[in-house]
Amino acid sequence: MVELSSLDLILIVIFFAITLFIGIYVSKQSGKSAAEYFLSGRNMPWWLLGVSMVATTFSTDTPNLVTDIVRTNGVSGNWVWWAFLLTGLLTVFVYAKLWRKSQVTTDIEFYELRYGGPAARFLRGFRAIYLGIIFNILAMSAVTLAAIKIGAIMLGLQPWETVVYAGTITVVFSALGGFKGVVYTDFILFFTAMAGALGAAYYLVGLPEVGGLEAMLKHENVVDKLNILPDFTDTEALITLLIIPLAVQWWSSWYPGAEPGGGGYIAQRMLAAKNENHAIGATFFFNIMHYALRPWPWIIVALTSLVIFPDIASIQEAFPLVAKDKLGHDLAYSAMLTKLPSGLLGLVLASLIAAYMSTISTHLNWGASYIVNDFYKQQINKEASEKQLVTVGRLATVTLMVCSALLALVLTNALQLFEIILMFGAGTGLIFILRWFWWRINAWSEISAMFVSGIVSILLNFTDLGIYFFGDQGLLPTWAKFPMIVLVTTCVWVLVTFLTQAESKTVLRNFYKRIQPGGPGWEKVVVEARDENMELVDAKEGGWSVPSGILAMLVGSALIYSLMFATGYFIYGEYTSAVLLTGASIIFGWILIKLWKKIKVNIL
Repeated sequence: MVELSSLDLILIVIFFAITLFIGIYVSKQSGKSAAEYFLSGRNMPWWLLGVSMVATTFSTDTPNLVTDIVRTNGVSGNWVWWAFLLTGLLTVFVYAKLWRKSQVTTDIEFYELRYGGPAARFLRGFRAIYLGIIFNILAMSAVTLAAIKIGAIMLGLQPWETVVYAGTITVVFSALGGFKGVVYTDFILFFTAMAGALGAAYYLVGLPEVGGLEAMLKHENVVDKLNILPDFTDTEALITLLIIPLAVQWWSSWYPGAEPGGGGYIAQRMLAAKNENHAIGATFFFNIMHYALRPWPWIIVALTSLVIFPDIASIQEAFPLVAKDKLGHDLAYSAMLTKLPSGLLGLVLASLIAAYMSTISTHLNWGASYIVNDFYKQQINKEASEKQLVTVGRLATVTLMVCSALLALVLTNALQLFEIILMFGAGTGLIFILRWFWWRINAWSEISAMFVSGIVSILLNFTDLGIYFFGDQGLLPTWAKFPMIVLVTTCVWVLVTFLTQAESKTVLRNFYKRIQPGGPGWEKVVVEARDENMELVDAKEGGWSVPSGILAMLVGSALIYSLMFATGYFIYGEYTSAVLLTGASIIFGWILIKLWKKIKVNIL
């Protein structure tokens, strides 16, 4: 536990006051309609939405998760989420403009645009509850768990105290300000959080016990954790940490903030953009910041923690009051922050509060948008007024906060929850990618994938069947569990697709008219319509831009991975590699600018 100085307290109080002021200031305009409350009138610029995306994913559990990964599997363990860059850039260069053209209020509303009949209505309502409530509460509880651990280590707070103090202010400004309040505060939260993360990393490396960057990098507890790529001679580590994430995970698994084909709160921001180009710009800016630059301050703190707190026992010894069920490697991040001096400590605490509030407020608004737009308005009160919809949204916001806080009180480990959520979404990702470009996919394809993925994940993770196949003496290696779920889920939904009836001509043609997806996957629909003297192809649309988009995704991935590696090598003092990779990133950037001309949407 640390003692906060007057300066620390002043910084934290100022931060809270600014956040609450913004929420109250925009509350009147946000309360005008559901479109204002959840999308801010679809008039947001790319830079504001991009910063908001970065701030939202800068949650309190992220540095804890990265610390857990680095201490357990080394820096290369981060490929478990670094691989999602491919997902992110596919969204940037292929799907961002499609989402913006859809004109839906939430990505769940997409289901009744793309599909028709009772199956589509069921899918929309069920996914609204499944994602907006169940998955959303799981994600928020992981963030709140991190806040509980930070509160316990740094301030000596009981779990319920952290939940009450942090949750109350967050839910108040989220309920009042709606999406506009969330995005405006995200802009402040982003700079606060980045300043805190950079300041903490710089100061902690210079601690006498650490001895500076060079000494830390040579320390016996750190030296074998530094590789950015896994050890290629360790087959199991290579498969688990690199091959499966890059070959299977990025396209096959649904995860909040990294949905194949876009979705969730990332889609919410694309839908709020001024136009398609602003949607593309926002998501590209987010991916650069999220992968290339932001992880390194957290990684540095995680590495310094190995010097001062080499194992869990040393953390327990230093902080004996922390409950045993909350002990884990992820606590090391908070433990290191107790070493900060007055002033910087206040800034870092404010940055962690900022990270918590940004993520939770986004999840609250996003989840409430599903409950209001895709469940309440569709299933309960179709004639609801705009005022009623906003009121229900505010009540849903408060309810989601309370439920996630209660769950957080019984959780133990953030990495645990990350892996469970990843497993539950395994195998569904390919549908989210293909449903825009293959007419044959129907509502039953998605329903079967969703249920099979969940059922198989439960069987393999929580029953003896998992032990039989993947235990110490199992038939298959442990790393094969995730690909197995993907394979079973994919086989089932493809089979169901061909065994069930295709969507009606009316649904398919209306979808094509609005989105203009193009490509061979819609050729049958376009040709049949033309034979009936109905033209579906918009003359203003250029050629099919998906091949250029995929090429841009690959070049963009090379650009961002080059920047990420270059940053790491500069920190490690390997300047030759760093300079070469920086040069490579400049070349990839130049190629990407050329490709952008083929992808950019001409706005009339």
